[in-house]
Amino acid sequence: MARRVVITSVGVVSSLGASFPEIMANIRQDRTAFARPPFDEDIAVCPVSKFEVRNYTGPFKERRYLNRGAQFSVAAVLGAVKNSGINHDSLKKAGLFVGAGPNLDIGGEFPDIRDGAMDRQDLMALWILRFLPNTAAAVTADLLGIHGENLTVGGACAASLQAMGEAFRKIKDGYLDVALTGGGDSRLHPGGILAYKKAQALSRHAGAPDNASRPFDEERAGFIPGEGGAFFLLEELEHARRRDGCIHGEICGFGSTFGGGGLTAPDPEGKHEEEAVRKAMAEASLEPSQIDVVSAHGTGTQLNDHMEAALIERIFGSVSTVRLPGGSDKPSVIALKSWIGHIAAACGAVELAIALTCLEDNYLPPIRNLDKPCSPDIHFVREGTRCAPRTLLMENFGFGGQNCALVVKGGAAR
Repeated sequence: MARRVVITSVGVVSSLGASFPEIMANIRQDRTAFARPPFDEDIAVCPVSKFEVRNYTGPFKERRYLNRGAQFSVAAVLGAVKNSGINHDSLKKAGLFVGAGPNLDIGGEFPDIRDGAMDRQDLMALWILRFLPNTAAAVTADLLGIHGENLTVGGACAASLQAMGEAFRKIKDGYLDVALTGGGDSRLHPGGILAYKKAQALSRHAGAPDNASRPFDEERAGFIPGEGGAFFLLEELEHARRRDGCIHGEICGFGSTFGGGGLTAPDPEGKHEEEAVRKAMAEASLEPSQIDVVSAHGTGTQLNDHMEAALIERIFGSVSTVRLPGGSDKPSVIALKSWIGHIAAACGAVELAIALTCLEDNYLPPIRNLDKPCSPDIHFVREGTRCAPRTLLMENFGFGGQNCALVVKGGAAR
């Protein structure tokens, strides 16, 4: 018999804050961190201000081997453990599943490359660690004494949600009782921005930076890069109950597919993306009519939002059961990148942390800057809504055709 998997702790570092109350207060007051980076006035970014990983770790020599994205990962996982009350013996056997992206800060790491010569006197002997995808996991294991099964996932913008799905499956199928899972990422530097600009993925919105992220709006023009990290402590339900763990939600289903088409563009028909979503709902034994909230990938690019809107219409277009206050006969759709930007490999983890914050507060945040919705048949949340949603569907789609979806039930497991 499959076992039940619950979320018993959350650690998050985001532009909206590093705790549930802080995040909720900023959402309620419509406070965001969108700004112009000092090195490029043509685009907007969404940074985390005043972040210092040593505030989470204390002094430790391996800090120099962590790029900024990996620092967010380590800070978030330490926050999750600190908030959990779990004992050291359980952590020793825990699994560790991390979503990670590449370090694109080439100019920052090697500012004096001449004719391909990279070496210099002050270059660290182990500089390679700042580019290895599993460095965040290795540092985390060292700091926490973790020795269980582990995996670092590099599935582009789906990476951290894929990592969560793998952790969920390992506990559900009996390989583990406890796992830490999530991710961190940051590309708010000239190398990362150049990569996205060359790919023509970024918004060049000329107005206020706060108005540049426009998921599902007819005038959307690209995404806004963000940064941050989030981690979750997952436990088998009875394990959590025995130690009186605080249950924030239950993961019920995961779906993953490979598009196998274009390297950067989604399948125009969204058939593989749709398959991932349907697999997650099937594993959760839920019909479309039982999904209350869809947390959309919602990048604000023309291609992704067109594909995702059509996908949502196909899956939920025939839903006719009223479930939430307000009279909607379809699930409410939120797009959290309009609040925090696109955090690449860590977007799924950070968005789930924020979604759980909102579910616990019985509040759905509006999709910011959604003036002209791209579809009249989707119940986009355009004003903050008081409600009591029970089931959440997370969607993430990444470069290379990486598609995944996660179904989470909010609140204490029954």
